[in-house]
Amino acid sequence: MFSNKKGYRVERKIRLILSKHGWHVVRSGGSLGEYDLIAFKHKKCVFFQIKSTSKKVLYYYGYNKSSFLGFPFLLVVDFGYGNVRVLKPRGKVKPSDGEKFEEYLQKNP
Repeated sequence: MFSNKKGYRVERKIRLILSKHGWHVVRSGGSLGEYDLIAFKHKKCVFFQIKSTSKKVLYYYGYNKSSFLGFPFLLVVDFGYGNVRVLKPRGKVKPSDGEKFEEYLQKNP
């Protein structure tokens, strides 16, 4: 069914967190495009690329602009142990980069 079960689980986890905060979320079928999730809330739309790692650094080689089709494009990285970070895309991401995903959601209702 899914060739990347870990990736699917992390996408599902992020989707559930977004839903808990009132966002309507659509998963990109097969995740073959630039983004994994599209989230809508109060006439806002945000594109998310979801990654996970157990290492101290994530090297990201995907889409690296802060907007996609004129809407915000953000990278969400699950470093494990409850440390989920959100930030504008960049090539090298450390567990302290960006901000905690839950804090981002509280600041962006």
